[in-house]
Amino acid sequence: MRTSAWLLAIALIGFCTPPSTYAQQAGVERLAPDVFDVVPPSALVRGAPGRMTIIQAPACRTLPTEETRRRIVDVAVQEWGFFGFQVVDQTNSSTDDNDGIASGDAGQGGGFSPDPAGGRQRRPRLSAQESARVAASIAGYWAVTPEGSWIVERQNDSWKGPRGVAARWNAPWSAAFVSWVMCEAGLGAGSQFQRAVAHHTYIDQAIRARDGRASEAAFVAYDAGEAEIAPGDLLCSSRRPTYRTIAERRRQMGVGARSHCDIVVKLDEAGERILAIGGNVRGSVSLKVFSAVRGAGKPLRLMGAGGAARPMFAHLKLRANPIDANALDTSPTIGAFGCVVGTGTPRLSDADVAANVAAAALVAGRC
Repeated sequence: MRTSAWLLAIALIGFCTPPSTYAQQAGVERLAPDVFDVVPPSALVRGAPGRMTIIQAPACRTLPTEETRRRIVDVAVQEWGFFGFQVVDQTNSSTDDNDGIASGDAGQGGGFSPDPAGGRQRRPRLSAQESARVAASIAGYWAVTPEGSWIVERQNDSWKGPRGVAARWNAPWSAAFVSWVMCEAGLGAGSQFQRAVAHHTYIDQAIRARDGRASEAAFVAYDAGEAEIAPGDLLCSSRRPTYRTIAERRRQMGVGARSHCDIVVKLDEAGERILAIGGNVRGSVSLKVFSAVRGAGKPLRLMGAGGAARPMFAHLKLRANPIDANALDTSPTIGAFGCVVGTGTPRLSDADVAANVAAAALVAGRC
C-alpha cells in the first residue's frame, strides 16, 4: 500500500467518527481462478438486462465440513470487494440498515442523501452504469434458488421499463446471496443447506437441527448470545413478525416471515465489534459493523443489534471447527488488495479502498 493511503488509513482510524454508511466505491474484479477457485455468479446467466436468462441450475460444490467455514468467509469477502467494499456502521442501535426485508425497503444506493425537512433520509439508487455492472451477478445469485428463473424473467420486464437497467430489483435478493455463497462454499446438498429466496427457509432448517430433526443440516439455531459466534456463522433478524427468540419462530415454522441474515467474517475482541457481510444491504453486498460485549465467562455477543424494531433473534452456528477470529483480514481478497493496489490499473485506487476499509479498522500491511 502506498504511503498516502497508509496515512489516510491512520487518520481515519484515529481521528474520524465514522458515519452510518461509507460512500459506495467502484468494485474490484474477482480474483483469478488460480488464486481463488470460485465460479462467478455472472457465469450462471447469459444475455443483457431485459433479455437475461439463467443458463441452468448450477452444480453446487460439496466439500468436507472442515473446509466450508473458511470458504464461506472467503467467498463472501470476494463479493464484498466486487460490490465496492461498502461498510455500514450498525454500532448505533438506531441505524436502520434497510437491507431489503421487504421489496419496498430495498435501498439501491451506497449511502444517505440529505433530507432538508429533517426527516428520514432517502437513499440514492445505483447509477445505471453500476446497476449494469452488477446485474448479472445478482441474477446469478438467484440462479441457485428454486424460483430463480421466474424472478429473473420478471426482472427483465422491470429493465424494459422507463428506468431501464437502473430499475430496482423486483424482489429482495439477500437470501439468494447467502444461498449462492453456501453453494460455492461446499454446502451443495439441500439436506445441508436449503437454498431459498427467503431466509426463513434455512432458519427453520437450523431450528429443526437444534430439535434433532435435521441431522445433516450444516447450521444449528441458537438464540443470540447463547453460543459462541465464529466467522462463517449466520446472524439473523426479522421484521413482520418481529422475533426475539428462536422459540417464537419455532411456533410459526413454515410460515412466511420477512427476515434477513448476515455472514460473520470477523470478531474484533479489542474493539468489541462483530463484522458481518450481507446481500441487498443498501442495494449492495455490504459489510456491517455491530457493537459487541463480552460478559464474565460469556462469549462475545451482539449488543443491541438491529434495535428494538428488528432484534437479532437467531444465531445459526455452523457445525464445523472454528477458524481465526480475524478471518476477514486473512481472506484472499484482502491479501491481494494489500499487494496489488497501487500497481497496474485496478478499478479501485488505493486511497478509495483505504477510505472504506480503514473506516472499519480493517487495513493492515500485506506486502
